[in-house]
Formats: sequence, C-alpha cells, structure tokens
Amino acid sequence: MTGRLRPPRADLETVAPYEAREPRVGVNLAANENPHNLPREVLSTIVERLPEFEFNRYPDPMATALRESIADANGLEPGNVLVGNGGDELIFDVMLAWGGPGRTLLNLPPTFAMYDIDAKVTATRVVDVPRRGSDFAVDEKAVLERLGQGDVDMVVISHPNNPTGNLDPETFLIDVLKATDALVLVDEAYFEFSRHTMRPHMARHRNLVILRTFSKAFSLAGMRVGYLLAHEDVITELTKVRQPYSVDRFSQWVAGLVFRDRVMFEAPIREIIRNRDAVLGGLAKLPGVTAFPSEANFVLFRVAQAGAVWRDLLHNYDILVRDLSRAPGLEDCLRVSIGSEGENRRFLAAMKELVSKRDSASSEAVEAAADEGHDDEPLD
Repeated sequence: MTGRLRPPRADLETVAPYEAREPRVGVNLAANENPHNLPREVLSTIVERLPEFEFNRYPDPMATALRESIADANGLEPGNVLVGNGGDELIFDVMLAWGGPGRTLLNLPPTFAMYDIDAKVTATRVVDVPRRGSDFAVDEKAVLERLGQGDVDMVVISHPNNPTGNLDPETFLIDVLKATDALVLVDEAYFEFSRHTMRPHMARHRNLVILRTFSKAFSLAGMRVGYLLAHEDVITELTKVRQPYSVDRFSQWVAGLVFRDRVMFEAPIREIIRNRDAVLGGLAKLPGVTAFPSEANFVLFRVAQAGAVWRDLLHNYDILVRDLSRAPGLEDCLRVSIGSEGENRRFLAAMKELVSKRDSASSEAVEAAADEGHDDEPLD
C-alpha cells in the first residue's frame, strides 16, 4: 500500500539532529556522566519502598514536593522553580516562550549544541558571537555591543561552558543582565563542580534564569530531571508551553530522595574534581596535546588528527570520548569526561601510548625522507 505524505516545514532541512552515539564500550567517557551510582543508602530506601510505589497514578504535573525542596534550599518560593524532563526540555520550553518567528537568540559558540538546534526548531533567529579560539573566553565587548542594538530576545550562556569547561567572569554576566531586557538563561548544569552560581543576583535582575540538572553531580542521568530558578512571572509563562506530566512520578520521587540526601554526594564530587585535575595534569605532560582548564566534570583537549585519535581510542583501547573535531571553533578537539580513578588512568595510559607511537612513526618518516634525499645527492 502506498500513500502520500505532506512534507514537514522546509526550514527543518537545515537542522541536523543532535548526535548522541553511545556504542557498547569498556570505558565510556563521552557523556559527562557521574562515574558513581547512587549512594547505597538512597538505593536501599528506593528498594524498601518500591513495592508501595503507585506506578498506576499520574505524576504531579508541577512536581510540587520537589519544587518546594529546591526552593527552600535556594532561599526562594516554589513559584520561582520549574522542574522539567532534564535540562533539555527546559531549554526547549524557554525557546518556545521567548523564541519563535521574528525573535532572536544571542548564542556564544562553541557551546552546547542544543541551544542552536532548539532555536532552529522553534524558528528562532540565531545571532552568534564566537568565543576566542585561544582560550574560549567570550568577546565581552562584541557581546555587549550586539546587545546594544536592542533586538535580542534571549541570551544563553553555559556557565561553565560545555564543551570548553571555562567560566565567564561574573562581572561580564552582570554587565549582560544590565545591558538588556532580554531573558538571560545561565546554564549551570555543572554548578556543583565549579562552585559558582548567579543565584545571588536573581533579586536584582528579573530577566535572569538559572538552569540546573540532576544528571551530572547527582548521578541521575538515566532519570532525566532538571530545574529552573527564575522570577515567578517567567515561570508562569513557561508553564504555558511546557508539556503536562513531562516528569514522571518515579523520577520526581527519586530526585526528591537524592535532593534530600544531597550531602552524600559531596565526597564523590570532590573526588571528581581531584580526578579532573589529575587528568588535566596528565594530558599536559603529553607532547602535542593541549588541555584546556576546566571547572566542570570533563576536559577538552586538542591533538593533531583528533578524529584518528578518537578512532584509535575506541577500536584499539575500548575507550569512548567525545569527538568534537568537526565542530566550528573546535577543530582537532576531543572532550573526555572524568570517570573513576581507574578509568582515568586507563585513558591517560592509552593517550601516552598513542602519542608515543605517533612520535615514533613521525621520526621514522623523517629518517626515511632524509635517506631518500641522501641517495639523490651528487657524489663528490
């Protein structure tokens, strides 16, 4: 049986789907996940209460209990909090409410790809102000000058920036908030590792929105729970475009248990920070490798022929990292998530061996070229 299908929106032809390949691999250091599972105490509570859990009931549409806990911890009211199906859904909700046809997003690439993808899906115009190639710092003057034109409706700043790992100066973020009435979304997905937040500035800047997630520091990447902190008027507008029941009942419950016992995650977070510094130090010792400072749970590094290195790590060492080498501004760059201590050692050992093999091959090529040149020289 054949039939006809009306084509989708023509402008979607230019949108590339977000690529999240996750092949089965011995060491997965590609997705910025927490290498630790939930603490045993939390798991025990879940197992103990699971037989009584009401899977047959719809979830609370607004995740009221979780909102109240988050608000209390941040010195806010529940009306200042919105819970979503991971940070991704909340970013999309912001684009739906503040973007759309005739609206403009100011983006600071290289950064998280979903900002640009969601903008295009919602027919939002994207204006890019690229970061500097040397250290991925924002071009503060260019950003403020662009905001001065007055046509920007929304700004998204990843803080620390994914995938580069750097923090932008707090003074710059404040200048952005002062320079525009556009909604300014500060993505603090890696806040627990950077220990820096714009939360103290919310009272003075009603256009500030802060995004956080349970996926990274709190080991709940598989549950998909994120939240926004914002002025109550902003939250009200976002509730108009969000999907009902988007955060399932089980995820709300587990996230509530995790948030209540979040002090248990402090030691693992400190361990990840220590391991991050060890990975940075290990990569810095390798010739031909440039590792960029990070305030998150990953490290971006540059190495010649990065695509070939990525394939070598995967096929010859069973290690998966993120290949960003084809992204504008990230040429020859790979990103490695911070895993367990053993996984990090295995990754560094593989990189050391790869670099050594490449240096050896390069030396042999030079010697071979020199020999060929000698044969061609005239005899005295």
